[in-house]
Amino acid sequence: MDIVEANVSRMAHKLKENGLRHRPHIKSHKSVELAKLQLDAGAIGITVAKLSEAEVFVRAGVRSVLVAYPLIGADKLARFARLHQEAEMTAVVDSPEGAAGLSQIGISSGKAVPMLIEIDGGLHRGGRQPGEDAVSFAKQLSGMPGLELKGIMGYFGTIYGRAGEEELREAVREEVSLLSKIVTDFRNEGLPVEIVSTGSTPAAIMGGELKAAATEVRAGNYIFMDASGMGLGIAREEDCALRVIATVVSLPLPGLATIDAGTKTLSSDKGHNRPGFGMITGHPDIEITGLNEEHGFLSYDPSMVSLAIGERLEIIPNHSCVIPNLAHQVYTARKGKTTGTLRIDAKGCSY
Repeated sequence: MDIVEANVSRMAHKLKENGLRHRPHIKSHKSVELAKLQLDAGAIGITVAKLSEAEVFVRAGVRSVLVAYPLIGADKLARFARLHQEAEMTAVVDSPEGAAGLSQIGISSGKAVPMLIEIDGGLHRGGRQPGEDAVSFAKQLSGMPGLELKGIMGYFGTIYGRAGEEELREAVREEVSLLSKIVTDFRNEGLPVEIVSTGSTPAAIMGGELKAAATEVRAGNYIFMDASGMGLGIAREEDCALRVIATVVSLPLPGLATIDAGTKTLSSDKGHNRPGFGMITGHPDIEITGLNEEHGFLSYDPSMVSLAIGERLEIIPNHSCVIPNLAHQVYTARKGKTTGTLRIDAKGCSY
């Protein structure tokens, strides 16, 4: 918790210093207690990926939520409509079908739905294409009843293919350049751009660059950091708050060991600029070479490293955002001593 609080404070200070609002993505932790920590530090609200997450956090009293995911289908729209009556809900849209459904909610409720147009940030997982495609789509939406166009949202996840400060800064400059062009295009057509929502944790850390185009940032991973962050060069081992404790359960051959943590504990996510499936603290020469559901496979030089059955190892996961969703609770600690537990309120909320 000492590290969590330091990470939250550092990010809040950095974004405030650069005039950027923060709407952290809670998929990284799915904990009401940690969301309240972020809100107390100055966050203006939260970002969620799925409506089930929003339902948990609105019930817990969070009043401002961005659903950064297309809402498609009658079941999703009905659930969003209920939340729309309870809290300040902002939706993301990239299709006429999605816009039509949200329009009906606005008309039926008598309360316009705030909406951001998603821009494809390079991963091609969703969003309108920068340029004429985004502008023409925005014009189409601006005339639809029941909707209030607030601006744009982008996720520039290609930044995770970079490493080191200069490469990351260059990626953010490219992001800023593209966003600035879109904002100019929108304003030239008289389209509202009150909100420009962007930002991964690496981009948020480079907030001095990002402020040239963005108004708010959705960084989430920063609260825990992980081995991928270390590989990118944005985190040190002492910045990584989330650890998995695993036990050596078998030594089948010299230089090979098995731990009781597999994909159901560590996830199968690969690390950025790092080999293996996590970093074992204090043992840089041991690599987690593979995972089954319940087993993790270690490889090491037996002339340099000695492991024993029952030995407990501390692992910094490759991708910390996946880990809380695999557990009902995590143990909290301060200065190396366990202090209690932290409930993962939105565990399994992926629908």
